Amino acid sequence: MTRRLRHVFGPVPSRRLGRSLGVDLVPFKTCTYDCVYCQLGRTTCKTVRRKCYVPLGNVVKEVKIALAAGLRPDVITLAGSGEPTLHAGLGELISAIKQLTDIPVAVLTNGSLLWQHTVRAALAAADIVIPSLDAGDETLFRYVNRPHPSISFGRMVEGLMAFGREYTGRVWLEVFLLGGVTGLETEVAKIARVARRIAPERVQLNTVARPPAESFALPVPREQMERFASMFDGHTEVIADYRGTDVRAETAIRGESVLALLSRRPCTTEGIAEGLGIHRGEVLKCLTILLSRGSVTSEMVSGNLYYRAQANRERN
Repeated sequence: MTRRLRHVFGPVPSRRLGRSLGVDLVPFKTCTYDCVYCQLGRTTCKTVRRKCYVPLGNVVKEVKIALAAGLRPDVITLAGSGEPTLHAGLGELISAIKQLTDIPVAVLTNGSLLWQHTVRAALAAADIVIPSLDAGDETLFRYVNRPHPSISFGRMVEGLMAFGREYTGRVWLEVFLLGGVTGLETEVAKIARVARRIAPERVQLNTVARPPAESFALPVPREQMERFASMFDGHTEVIADYRGTDVRAETAIRGESVLALLSRRPCTTEGIAEGLGIHRGEVLKCLTILLSRGSVTSEMVSGNLYYRAQANRERN
């Protein structure tokens, strides 16, 4: 049943959260950042404007349907394919979910808007907030995260620190390291100093495990990640899924499934996601590759964008 939902997906297995029911609050790749490592590709709408991107009533209704339809998830996670704090009704949604169930609510955020009091207040009722810190200075912050021009490294860090002081729930700080860039001892030391000022309950180190937005975003080997973990204070863990490092093979398999479906009938993005049971972000990533190869074409019909396989496509 949950495959028919537009804003709710899963439950899906999460290494750090268990069985997670995902809630997508903003359009695909609507974000304050354009991170070089993002597995969903490049940001298409970089903004700091907070508004009600999707109707909250619809989202709450879908959460109800998902909870009634399947196994009880371990957590309900506000994340998806963009930055969830951009939704102006975030606090209202968290409160509404808390009235529906006692399942913990987690929010995955890049932390870029925590300098705004209204954003910190919206997150107050969540049980777990997982913000990001991917660099230790302004230069690498701009290189790795490619933020909206109005967001400086100092403002972002001040927001993380303010949130850490005010929030009474659990803060797990995710640090995403890149091989040859931030995955160096000198750079990790800078990040660790900033993390010390934020004082999260735990630090989670991550690196590239799925196809990144940019080919130059490289993973850090596990043994280096384990060594870097010792540079942080308190509970620190490596959460990178090294089982997924053969990401091109994984994407190729999904791409073949999408292509096989389109060879039978034209579909919209939503139709592909529903038919194959995968998130629309993954569908769009596959379509981008297939379009670039000329394996599929697109056509607007009655206001809907349909994709179809080329009759004489070349398999790669």
